[in-house]
Amino acid sequence: MKAPINKPYGKLLLYISSAIVFVVIMWYSNTLISNIAKEERRRIEIWADAISYKASLVNYTEKFFDKIRAEEGKHASLYAQALQRVNMASLDEDVSLYLSIIASNKTIPSMIVKANGEIETKCNLPESWQNKKYIWEIENYQNLFDSLKMQYDAHQYVTVFYQESEIYTNLREVLDNLLQSFFQEVVINSVSVPVIVTDETDHEIITYGNLDSSDVHDSQKLADLIANMKSENTPISIRLPNDHLCHVFYEESSVLQQLRLFPYLQMLIVIIFVVSGYLIYSVSRRAEQDRIWVGMSKETAHQLGTPISSLMAWTELLKEQQVSPSLIEEMEKDVHRLETIAQRFSKIGSLPELKNEDLNKVLNEFILYLKNRVPGKIKIDLILSDTPDLVLSMNRHLFAWVLENLCKNAIDAMNGRGQITIAVSDENRWVHVDVKDTGKGIPQRKQKQIFTPGFTTKSRGWGLGLTLSRRIIKEYHKGKLFVKSSTPNEGTVMRISLKKNDEF
Repeated sequence: MKAPINKPYGKLLLYISSAIVFVVIMWYSNTLISNIAKEERRRIEIWADAISYKASLVNYTEKFFDKIRAEEGKHASLYAQALQRVNMASLDEDVSLYLSIIASNKTIPSMIVKANGEIETKCNLPESWQNKKYIWEIENYQNLFDSLKMQYDAHQYVTVFYQESEIYTNLREVLDNLLQSFFQEVVINSVSVPVIVTDETDHEIITYGNLDSSDVHDSQKLADLIANMKSENTPISIRLPNDHLCHVFYEESSVLQQLRLFPYLQMLIVIIFVVSGYLIYSVSRRAEQDRIWVGMSKETAHQLGTPISSLMAWTELLKEQQVSPSLIEEMEKDVHRLETIAQRFSKIGSLPELKNEDLNKVLNEFILYLKNRVPGKIKIDLILSDTPDLVLSMNRHLFAWVLENLCKNAIDAMNGRGQITIAVSDENRWVHVDVKDTGKGIPQRKQKQIFTPGFTTKSRGWGLGLTLSRRIIKEYHKGKLFVKSSTPNEGTVMRISLKKNDEF
């Protein structure tokens, strides 16, 4: 009987489904991130174009103000020259033109100051200065005004103080604010991306945004940061209002950088769920199988109890009937064997009692028992280790059951004709018991399946012998049972490995 649970289609389907899920997640996530990156790049380009346009606007405004500044300087100079000309004109000279120039001054702040510092004439000055009588009463006047000294006669002179017009002053403030706002726009409106603005040499930092200040002030980190930004995105060149060239470096926003890690995190979560689900399913399925095997074993032991009792009674009755003693002896051996089998089944599911046993003695007793119950064309050899005393902690009944299962499988593989060799070897912490046959061997693809519950190549059988054998060795004796080697049409070697008592 071949149980369907031996088919690996369920695992294969799970692996294929998981792979498909991973591929779909990675494809969709990468597509989404790529679209977000393109959109972010598009917004950065729009922002850069806007900054470039604003820079050109600021440049134009600065040139316009330069023209105004030049015109203001000409007006102030003309006004001062007119005052000087009027002062130096002779009595018969026509100064009406100069007087009209002086009278037309409505914007240039000016004042005429005598040699003693007294303010004689004021023009276009702030109201707060109207009550000032002396020049030194105006705080910081030397920096606020340009001056022009004019001589009235050989012994007297006056000084004309003048400055740029209020209109030009206001325009200059507007320009300064515009320049300041320009850099604020570069940093604030940088669509939340890390940005650095440098001069044309890329060494002097003009401003930066969305960056840790400690990284900016560390020259090595700053150089690495600029190099990384430059490798990721082509820097944007902008002409500043002072006609200096600057470079704008930027990189992906932190949100996009985190999104690039999201598919891997998502994939890890899916893997955890898939593995957890598979482990939970395997554990629950194995637990259910264990319950079934334990139940079947105990029920088998219970059912064997009645016929065994009957056979024991019949044996006693035959003794009274003076039946041949040799016949009764063989019947008693078989009844004892049935009792042993019933004990084995009854111990499945419960923790067996382990005792220190001489392995050589256990194997010799097993060989004597087995030789009387195998076909005559089967030869059995026992090769013991050179170590005289191999005392191991084991349950001899369950261990003998494992050997019996292995030998029965070997006999079936040899079709009742061949040789079984049981060899013991001692290796460091382990003692190995190899059961070798000369049968048809086990194909490579089936060597891992033979321990699967329900797997069997026999027309009659439950496929539980090797499963229970491995469980006895692995769970009860803390050892190992596996296929050491197998060659088609030459034979198979099954190995039992048990730890020595000092390592057990």
